[in-house]
Amino acid sequence: MKKVINVDKEILGGTPVFMKTRVPIKNLFDYIEEGETISEFLEDFPSVKKEQVDAVLKMSHQLLMN
Repeated sequence: MKKVINVDKEILGGTPVFMKTRVPIKNLFDYIEEGETISEFLEDFPSVKKEQVDAVLKMSHQLLMN
């Protein structure tokens, strides 16, 4: 699987972000928690690709279900 999460202390103090962006992964889960759609998230953060969101959600599912 292609790397979709970057953790670098030089980028937002090491907060996990979507690869090649400064968008924290937490923002995606905040949107979901607030009832926003993936489409709304992608509109608000155009540097994040749908494939990246799909991969993060798939990884999260695998971690939680295994």
